Amino acid sequence: MSSTFVITIGLLGLAVGSFLNVAVSRVPAGLSVVRPRSACPQCATPIAARDNVPVVSWLLLGRCCRACRLPIPARYPLLEALTALLFAAEALRFGPSAELPALLVFTAGLLALAACDAERFLLPRRLVYPTLGLTAACLLAAAAATGQWHRLGVTAACGVGGFAVFFALHWVRPAWLGFGDVRLAGLLGTGLGWLGPWYLVFALLAGSAAGLLVGIALMAAGRATRQTRLPFGVFLAAGSVAAILVGAPVVHWYENVSDLNAAGAPLATLLHRP
Repeated sequence: MSSTFVITIGLLGLAVGSFLNVAVSRVPAGLSVVRPRSACPQCATPIAARDNVPVVSWLLLGRCCRACRLPIPARYPLLEALTALLFAAEALRFGPSAELPALLVFTAGLLALAACDAERFLLPRRLVYPTLGLTAACLLAAAAATGQWHRLGVTAACGVGGFAVFFALHWVRPAWLGFGDVRLAGLLGTGLGWLGPWYLVFALLAGSAAGLLVGIALMAAGRATRQTRLPFGVFLAAGSVAAILVGAPVVHWYENVSDLNAAGAPLATLLHRP
């Protein structure tokens, strides 16, 4: 794997992270992500190009607006840095493969959605649907490039299945899941289905476990009760990224165990036959 390739994708992640910050700030308010130019929300001074360099400008400005000294939230450099880190990690994990563009688009969308959910308990349709459409288009291109059309069918089935399961949960107990989580489940199935259905299962289990552990820890610390809302989308996004980057060993282990059990079933039947 070329280090130049990984670094290039990481730098692309910095630029994408900067755009994601704009989307997180504007999309929930129903504003355009294109116009007007980025400006300070307090003094309305347009942000100059020199002050718009990901991460670096935030540090050089002392974490404040150059004109009015309004503090710039830490979310801006953190989202930029995290996007770069995850892009580089996925480039290292998958290399210049046909599915890499889809996974990068999928990851970028998840980061934006997680940030919106963390800040506003909101998973905007204007982020879910474009991410879904772009991810599906990239996967379609990957299937055309590799001839692996069956994986595209698995992807579609996982997307529909994830949506259906969460829709049923929402219908039974609306208090458990918002409909934003239902839409998100469809996106997760689409983004992870190309890798295999067990990656989706891994993501849902890992995200649910993480949310449960965080909730228990907050209650133990006296900072939450059983009625306290948690941004479940954040944990589902984290579980999905974990599935992409480190899920393969777990999935392969489970598949091997399942194959051994299936192969050993007739022998076990014979050994225990009276």
